[in-house]
Amino acid sequence: MSSAKQQITRIVQEQPDDSTYDAILRELAFARMVERGLEDSEAKRTVSDGEMKQKIKTWRK
Repeated sequence: MSSAKQQITRIVQEQPDDSTYDAILRELAFARMVERGLEDSEAKRTVSDGEMKQKIKTWRK
């Protein structure tokens, strides 16, 4: 796997030249969220759809 600096550089370079600062930050944040989600999935730190539906129901009360 490449270093964090290499991953960030790649993401920034893939953005259009007229990208805003905020748009680049959103892309970096999105990439990190995906990476963390994959890490959680590999480590079995996930919940099923059914479990999540039950949790959401309790939030709405």
